Amino acid sequence: MTPSTAAYLICATPRTGSSLLCGLLESTGIGGRPESYFRQPDEQSWADQWKIFRSSDGSFAYADFVRAAIAAGRTENGVFAARIMGGTLEKLIDKLGNVYPDLAGADRDLLHRAFGPTHFVYLRREDVVAQAVSWFRAEQTDVWYETDQFQHGQPEQDPDFDPDKIDELIQVIDEHNAAWERWFASVGVSPHLVRYEDLAADPVAVTLGVLDSLGLQLPPGHEIRVRHRRLADDLNTQWIARYRDTMGDR
Repeated sequence: MTPSTAAYLICATPRTGSSLLCGLLESTGIGGRPESYFRQPDEQSWADQWKIFRSSDGSFAYADFVRAAIAAGRTENGVFAARIMGGTLEKLIDKLGNVYPDLAGADRDLLHRAFGPTHFVYLRREDVVAQAVSWFRAEQTDVWYETDQFQHGQPEQDPDFDPDKIDELIQVIDEHNAAWERWFASVGVSPHLVRYEDLAADPVAVTLGVLDSLGLQLPPGHEIRVRHRRLADDLNTQWIARYRDTMGDR
């Protein structure tokens, strides 16, 4: 491990294979334990899980939360990792600005202060129609991922095709990708780019590429494990074709 690799953030949008990549990197034993620690709706449950002290009104110090997240997301070699979705980063930066007011407004410096020298992995999907179809279907079924140890039962109802809803999600994806790229440019970051299509085709090679970008080397004899199952099936393919027939190609 190089001294510059204290932490990294996986920057993504939904349905880009982020759960797959997080599981792969955790399986290396040296790439941190990336999870969505800073997703606002989940912070209360994380705080309960980590037994963070709460005041009489139920609130907790965000500095305590950050310390607990680092402890949970760090492997023995000292590398911390977390997943950040579009929209989450801005809220995280605001909260860190309250913890470190002398750095408020200096996004990259705030992240370095909180986590140590921080690298960035940018995960995106070239086929945004397929991404939007996957997202829309997951929202209807509430099936977001499956692993060898965790599988969902049959959804209560079959999902319905709606080209307008898919089109709305495509616009959201485009906006989030544009926001990520603006932020990277604004703070002078050149993230390590991971394309979903490459990740799906060769997850082990992509994982090794991420480790290499961080200056990390997989220990000899250690196996990278693929834990997550691919959810896309013939229905996804049919919806993608129907959308393009209805709305035009992208």
